[in-house]
Amino acid sequence: MNRSKSMGWFCGVALCVGTAGAAAQTVDTTLKVASLPLSTSDRIDGFIVHYKPGTRAPSTTAVQAFTAARSLVAAKTATLSTNALRAASFRFARATASGGMVVRAGKALDGTAAMALMKQVAADPNVESVEPNVRMHAFRDIRPADATTGTPNDPSFSYQWHFRAGDGTMETIGKDTQSFANYGGSNAVKAWSLAQGDGVVVAVIDTGATQHPDLDTSLTDQSYDFISDAFVSGRAADGRARGAWDQGDWTTGDTYLASNGGCVDYTSVQPEDSSWHGTHVMGNVAELTDNGVGMAGVAYKARVLPVRALGHCGGSTSDIADAVVWAAGGHVDGLDDNTHPAQVINMSLGGGGACNASTDLGKAIATAIDRGATVVVAAGNSGEDAANTSPANCPGVITVASNGITGKPAFYSNYGSVVTLSAPGGGGYANDASSGTLVAAGFAWSAINAGTTVPSTPTYGSMAGTSQATPEVAGAVALMISARAKAGLATLTPGQIKTYLARTARAFPQRPSQAYGAGILDTYAAVQRAMVVSDPTADAIALVNGVPTKYQGDGTASEVLFKLVVPAKARGLTLRTLGGSGDVTLLVSKDTAPSVASAQYTSAHVGNNESVTINNAAPGTYYLLVTGITGGTTFSAMGLYTQ
Repeated sequence: MNRSKSMGWFCGVALCVGTAGAAAQTVDTTLKVASLPLSTSDRIDGFIVHYKPGTRAPSTTAVQAFTAARSLVAAKTATLSTNALRAASFRFARATASGGMVVRAGKALDGTAAMALMKQVAADPNVESVEPNVRMHAFRDIRPADATTGTPNDPSFSYQWHFRAGDGTMETIGKDTQSFANYGGSNAVKAWSLAQGDGVVVAVIDTGATQHPDLDTSLTDQSYDFISDAFVSGRAADGRARGAWDQGDWTTGDTYLASNGGCVDYTSVQPEDSSWHGTHVMGNVAELTDNGVGMAGVAYKARVLPVRALGHCGGSTSDIADAVVWAAGGHVDGLDDNTHPAQVINMSLGGGGACNASTDLGKAIATAIDRGATVVVAAGNSGEDAANTSPANCPGVITVASNGITGKPAFYSNYGSVVTLSAPGGGGYANDASSGTLVAAGFAWSAINAGTTVPSTPTYGSMAGTSQATPEVAGAVALMISARAKAGLATLTPGQIKTYLARTARAFPQRPSQAYGAGILDTYAAVQRAMVVSDPTADAIALVNGVPTKYQGDGTASEVLFKLVVPAKARGLTLRTLGGSGDVTLLVSKDTAPSVASAQYTSAHVGNNESVTINNAAPGTYYLLVTGITGGTTFSAMGLYTQ
């Protein structure tokens, strides 16, 4: 097997002052520093560095690299060498499951100093990538406390407009006095005639689970709290712990003030009670249904594997990345392997960060997809381009925007070419406006907890956000997988699932001004499509020897298949992608369509220039599967052989 990129453990050699200075003159660090722009207002307290394959690096190597880089940066650029940078100390925290070295700074650095430091470390030719270990958060949804609609005291599926057909039926939700035409529902109810999620495990990487009579929490004790920082986890000591129970993520009180090392600055971050975000997401995925209690879930016979990665002030990229690997069945040092690997991973979280094939989270998600897990993530609630939000911008994920009951994109929802489709997450205000009166029809409803800090009484409540749209899609994926298995059909790849979701999406009632993906989730249509027997090679695009074929992603497919017929006595076969924009991966097999798990040849670099060369190629049809395509991806595919 010819693999031009290894996804295994990476390591490197120490960066000394002399070699770092020389390397900085000759090594282009532009693509090696995986970070969005940072400013003096940013606070960075950790980094993740990956070394190139085959380079030996003990745990001290990365620490020495940052220590040496600190001296060089402080000496060369006085404006950046603040007292904090000059006095900065570094320590090795751990290795990630994807081979990254996590280095903690003794005290947070401002973004400008952190960027200069990373560029200096990246100047070492043995470094593959370096990135800030940024803090991610459960997206700040519009919270139930903001609404004056009340919560149901009795079984009340009627509140869950987001599960219904989206066919324009007038609905009055809860205590609302106004009716709205439901064009935004996911059509999950109709899909229950085809599947209910049996046999599927959905991992919810979030704040963890709370006890609730309408949730199956039986896998919680078998999972983990991945938060390695005691301040964030609320536990007594650093390190990870068995059990994914939500202990609360409140940020009220002096402990969580930015001046005390927390996140609350009363400007961009306000103090908040515990969100019970993970519980609400779990309920949307698989709340128990037809049990005479509470509400319903999309894939109510699926099992949810909660994984705690978010606590007070969020959670680190490195912890979240390890949670992704573990949830999919991969190994994480120091933890027992997951005995219930997830076929679907829900991530209703994010932050400002770069994500590509060389970053730790990008590698973790690639590992999960390699293992057959479909990764569904929230686009974010900032009303901006999701390309600036991770993991929404990670290759291979299904990125979900949010719409309200009327079918309008939610005013807060992120958008852009990385978005796959929209799903009902609630618009908050009447008629899905950007302001006005909060209404019950403006929210997604699910299980929650009544505690303001630690868990107390289980109850039901509402949130609006891409965080709530995402489990609608994750539940739909679980139904697709379940229906397919029930029909005895071959398992769909994550790429196929993404394509089917996009191609069965329902058009928005009115064309939005921004790109919110292929349309609104239609769960019934997606499950129907998943049950169709199809030959993936039938739609392969034929290549002509030596002629580049251009391809433009339109947001409806995350992968595309090409084929080249190679005659007898061909020599020097080269199959490649080139040019354009994006970050694709090339998979090649002879006489059968490849998948991530079955490809005979793989090329995976940052960017679109991928190539597989086969000497003395046997005659036959060679299939090229190009993955990692988004709405903004362009490239050319080409096959070349000589006779």
